[in-house]
Amino acid sequence: MTSIITNNSALAALNTLRSINSSMGETQGRISSGLRVEDAADNAAYWSIATTMRSDNKALGAVEDAIGLGAAKTDTAYNGLEAAIDVVSEIKAKLVAAREPGVDKDKINKELTELKTQLTSIAQSSSFNSENWLYNDTTTAITTKEMVGSFVRASDGSVSIKTIDFNAATSVLIDTRTAANGILTKGANSQINGTSTTYFLVSATGTTGTLVSLTTSTTDDAVEGMISSVDQMLKTMTDVAATIGATNARLELQKEFVADLTDVIDTGVGRLVDADMNEESTRLKALQTQQQLGIQALSIANTSADNILSLFR
Repeated sequence: MTSIITNNSALAALNTLRSINSSMGETQGRISSGLRVEDAADNAAYWSIATTMRSDNKALGAVEDAIGLGAAKTDTAYNGLEAAIDVVSEIKAKLVAAREPGVDKDKINKELTELKTQLTSIAQSSSFNSENWLYNDTTTAITTKEMVGSFVRASDGSVSIKTIDFNAATSVLIDTRTAANGILTKGANSQINGTSTTYFLVSATGTTGTLVSLTTSTTDDAVEGMISSVDQMLKTMTDVAATIGATNARLELQKEFVADLTDVIDTGVGRLVDADMNEESTRLKALQTQQQLGIQALSIANTSADNILSLFR
């Protein structure tokens, strides 16, 4: 039946054209944004996962920056300790030279005084972002330092921050308020010919023992005791430097891991929500062709009403 009120052919062609235009709009949106899942309406599950993982990636970016800050602190402390070890090694060498019979101990002591001043300067200068792990001039003792190491999301969805810790109390060289807290201020005990003596390199509040210092009357036993004590300080400093170096190496490894993890998460999110541009461009070309055919079909369907007029001529 042919009707001038209802043109079924035109309606069918119009519905097809609407469907094609809708698909074209969706495809063009994917091409312009580069995303297959741009909002929750596209795919609620994938959109939710991608949004969460993008948020986690931002947190990991902050963790990477925090690790860099922690590495800078450990680098500063390590470099300061390394420089201090060189100076203490030089002090040890001067004391060995002072053991030589007939040497001018007063002149060597002048060199020792300058070297000890240099130790204080190194410890004071080893500061980063107002944190100094080698020098303390407050009544509050330096304690364990926490450095952000990772951001973790557990299987139940809960999140937590993991830290890398270093006991900075072990690295203090000079504590001006509490001598017992500093490697150079508390000194070390030596046993020479049955005589026990504690020698220290830098004076501080609460210092007990004898300052490493030479005069013309300093005995050979005293010099040997100083050498023994300085050697013990040197060993302690070397052990601490090794620990800081290991901590720094761990921070560097963790930073590399976090950077790699960030890239992997980006790739994973991309697989969920990114549009395949080759596929979308092919689909767009096909839809453009279908659109043109749909327009022609609608035009043909609309001409049927004109054919009815010929019946009344």
